[in-house]
Amino acid sequence: MKKIISLLLAALMLAAVLSGCTTLKKLEDGTYDRGAVIEMYLSEEVYNFDPQIAVTDENMLKVTSLLFEGLTRLDSNGKWTKALMKDYEVRPNDRDGYSVLITLNKTKWTDARTVQAIDFVNSWKRILDPNNSCEAASLLYDLKNAREIKRSDAGVTVDDLGVSAVDTYTLKVTFRNSDVDLDRFFRNCASIALVPLREDIIARYGDKWAMKTTSICTNGPFALREMENGHVVRLERSGYYYRDPEKDKYYDKYVIPYKLITDYGIGDAEKQVAAFEKEQSDDEGSKLFYLGSIALSKRAEYKNRATVVDMPVTQSYFFNTNNPIFSKAEVRRALSLAIDREKIVEILTFAKPAVGYVPYGAVNDTANSSFRGAGEDLIATGANVEEAKSLLSKAGVRGGSFSITVRANSEADIAVAEYVAEVWSSLGFTVRIDKAGTEKLDITDGDTVTTYYIDTFQEKYNQLLSKDEGESDEEEAVAVDVIAVDVAMPSVDAFSILSQFSTEFSGNGVNMQSGNYELYGHVTGYSSDAYDELIDKAYEETNAAERAKLLHEAEKLLLEDMPVCPLVFMQNAYVANGVLSGFKTDRYGLVDFRKVKMKDYMKYKPAEDEE
Repeated sequence: MKKIISLLLAALMLAAVLSGCTTLKKLEDGTYDRGAVIEMYLSEEVYNFDPQIAVTDENMLKVTSLLFEGLTRLDSNGKWTKALMKDYEVRPNDRDGYSVLITLNKTKWTDARTVQAIDFVNSWKRILDPNNSCEAASLLYDLKNAREIKRSDAGVTVDDLGVSAVDTYTLKVTFRNSDVDLDRFFRNCASIALVPLREDIIARYGDKWAMKTTSICTNGPFALREMENGHVVRLERSGYYYRDPEKDKYYDKYVIPYKLITDYGIGDAEKQVAAFEKEQSDDEGSKLFYLGSIALSKRAEYKNRATVVDMPVTQSYFFNTNNPIFSKAEVRRALSLAIDREKIVEILTFAKPAVGYVPYGAVNDTANSSFRGAGEDLIATGANVEEAKSLLSKAGVRGGSFSITVRANSEADIAVAEYVAEVWSSLGFTVRIDKAGTEKLDITDGDTVTTYYIDTFQEKYNQLLSKDEGESDEEEAVAVDVIAVDVAMPSVDAFSILSQFSTEFSGNGVNMQSGNYELYGHVTGYSSDAYDELIDKAYEETNAAERAKLLHEAEKLLLEDMPVCPLVFMQNAYVANGVLSGFKTDRYGLVDFRKVKMKDYMKYKPAEDEE
């Protein structure tokens, strides 16, 4: 008995010690410093932090993953773990149908309001609103009435969605039937697209709510505190992330770094590398401790130094199939065949040649299986120019003029486009590179002028959806010809990326202007009854192995029709100074900064940040 009591006492003492641990320096007045200020280059420019559009830009993913948190998260092996979800209870015989009650952990938004179940309800309804476009919509199609809402079926509105707030911290999810794969659903809940959002914020600021520090409100470990000309300047630990300021003594209970200064050398890749390589001293000038986007000219040099992880992201070219040049599958296949994907890997360094559309990281029929490993290679990594010319000849196409639209702030995307343009020009086409940058927009409200920087690339991407059926303006029809997109999987389920090419699963809603309320399909304009049938069968299939087979068939058909030209599977590569430790990456290849430590951090702290 004495031995048991001793062990209990020892355990209690250890718990007390651990609960009092902190990485923060105690100051002379008895208070504690706030923590490390880490200067870094995190990503290329990001102008909008709306998590529901983050699946088209890997740089947006890198930042939004630090700002928001959903019900679950994925570890590096793809296993889901609880995040905002504290617990759940399955109710198979609920009066509304097969349901799950999800209890939330208590945390707060960056404006100190509690994160509530209704925030998930509003976020998910926004995704499924027929007036809204969101490629991640199919992640919610297991919910009762979700599919019917998105296609605007008569008698069904977004308020009929199988999700509701039972109380402040209890979310009720009702599924369309009892065959739902709960494990897959909770994996999907780790998607950045399914995080909670504040309806009051969006209602007040509209589609620009996530473009300014004065309007954006987030619930993740970091808050967006400063931007300049549309560039991220400073991320700061959220003091409300699972923390009660009145009870928790230490600032670093859940998030160790205080600030991430992320703007150094924006637009000057060589300057970023020079700052990273700089020896720490008392001289003026910044030293970067983390380089999350390495200049093209330095990638070969850093190849063996960098930490490199696969991302479930396929850098792809979308063809506008409404353009007569790209209306035939043979032409699209020919253009793909002419590309040497190994050459693109040489350009990018941190990438792998795409052998399909579904990237590495996607699961097959179980959480620890690989879709790519189970499937065949559907694209040759080398070029076959002769076959490309033969296909063009059979299709009766001897040339034409078109553009490749890329992000103007991405040296990598521009370099790839220059190579591809050269290849396609050798086939007889005239190819231009359209570099889409930003536009300054001043909005006046009384005496207040608010400046926004609009991402024209995203505007052009959205433009592919804006053409009404029957419109005869040829110039408008081909305004976007080929567009370079970082296609990030909304979840690690292959269905989430393949289903987007099926009209009912594209997530792009209903054309309310036409009078016929027809569904918008994929932005490429691709439409195939055979493909739609495969996706619909996969949606209904409850056997995981059979479902995977259908998805492999769908991928094969997609690449025969080739509305999308996969180029490479992307990788996340970063280098960190030796004083930093505690990095973790998830299945999305994203870096978790919550527990990153900086050795002797006061030594490196800028004077203006010292307490």
